[in-house]
Amino acid sequence: MSSLPTLAGAALKGACPQCGATTLFDGIISFAPKCRACGLDFTEFNVGDGPAAFLTLIVGALVVLGAVTLELEAGPPFWVHLLIWPAVTLGLVLGGLRVAKAALLISEYRNAAREGKLKP
Repeated sequence: MSSLPTLAGAALKGACPQCGATTLFDGIISFAPKCRACGLDFTEFNVGDGPAAFLTLIVGALVVLGAVTLELEAGPPFWVHLLIWPAVTLGLVLGGLRVAKAALLISEYRNAAREGKLKP
């Protein structure tokens, strides 16, 4: 059996945390119900809203920084900003959310993280 990729490599490829096959996603950002190669059930993992919350802050800061820098350096008409920044934002959100969700699920698997339970 080949060694599994690093966390970053697996997240970028959308690799299954158990076997390394690129079967983690069904759609752009939606997880497959299970790995088509080894059968690992991805529905047991809960990535929640953590990736989306971090991306809101990170992408928002990058887009604002880019828009302000462009405005101060080149001073383009407003319509140029309307053409550039929605597309940049959409690309960063979709690409970043896919990688962030994959990284969190893979981390949960590798660290055997489960929901906390109270002792009876």
